[in-house]
Amino acid sequence: MEGYRDLNPRDVNGQVTKVTWRIENFSRIKDKKLCSEIFTVDGNKWRLIIYPRGTKGKNVGFWSIFFAVADSATLPSGWSRYAHFGLAVIDQFHRENSKTLVIMKDFTCSVTSWGFLSFLPFCELHNPTRGYLVNDTCLVEAYVFTDRKIGFISHELIVKTDADKLKTKEADCVKAAMDNQKTTSTKPVEITNPSPTSPSCQIMATEPEEPTEEDMNTFFTSLESKLWSSNTIFSREEAKEALAKVEKGLNMAPDKNCLTEKESIKLTITHKLDCNLIRYKEVESEVVVLHVQVEEAQKKRENMLAERKEIFKSSKKMKMELEALEKHWAEYEVKTKVAEEEENIVEAEWGRIKDFISSIKGKI
Repeated sequence: MEGYRDLNPRDVNGQVTKVTWRIENFSRIKDKKLCSEIFTVDGNKWRLIIYPRGTKGKNVGFWSIFFAVADSATLPSGWSRYAHFGLAVIDQFHRENSKTLVIMKDFTCSVTSWGFLSFLPFCELHNPTRGYLVNDTCLVEAYVFTDRKIGFISHELIVKTDADKLKTKEADCVKAAMDNQKTTSTKPVEITNPSPTSPSCQIMATEPEEPTEEDMNTFFTSLESKLWSSNTIFSREEAKEALAKVEKGLNMAPDKNCLTEKESIKLTITHKLDCNLIRYKEVESEVVVLHVQVEEAQKKRENMLAERKEIFKSSKKMKMELEALEKHWAEYEVKTKVAEEEENIVEAEWGRIKDFISSIKGKI
């Protein structure tokens, strides 16, 4: 697994620590789960975890990436750890288009990792117009900050950090080749693909010389004056010469700068459309997740309402029973008083009888 581990922790601005994970030979990776090497920030050990084929369920079509405590198994009971961290998959063509997500979380013995199940769609990862995967290599970056009082990490911080240094040679080469293929030319362009160790990328293009706009205007002005001159009698040679000039004019290429400008506008619009489409797919996937969550919440609400309804029925029944008992209790109290009075009468009569018997015994 050492083939795709290449961490390089370093300080960004005196407070934020940056870690770069270079994953090479991406298409050859068969593992369902990738774990980076352990790195230390402020004395705490961390690692990155990637599921290159996504996790189960609806996240199969997405990269899943997590930020995890590396030594959770050896920490004492009741431990906790805070981190403000940002994760990024770098667009090696245009760093400002890199996919980034930032979050603040507390880690505990019950929650040892935090991350994103749907971090990056596969269709976007493998899109050749994006620079996420260049020469079968992708770059993953993590930015870590542990102060609870201030939040330094943002998308702007990530994409601007070393923006002028981190473009890879492979990305420069492939991007230049793709741009050259999109440029209008009258002859095929010869492209030399570099090896991963080559110091630079060479792109050679041979283009024919083209007439200037001034040459074209001069030609058509002279041709028009000759054609509309009624006093001119053309010879066979002059007619052939004029026809040759017409054919030459028709074969002239349009202004290269104009075409390049239009092609640039077209590429810009296409790029924006691709970005909007990707964002639409992301929002669509988020909407699907939210829809599922809403359905689950609705089911829980219905269950809670059903439970409350049963509790209400039971309470109403118990209240009726209690009211019936209260009525019986009043009857019991009346009967008890009557019984007590009868008992008092019996006791008094019994005392009188005892006194009578005692008086008889004295006379005998």
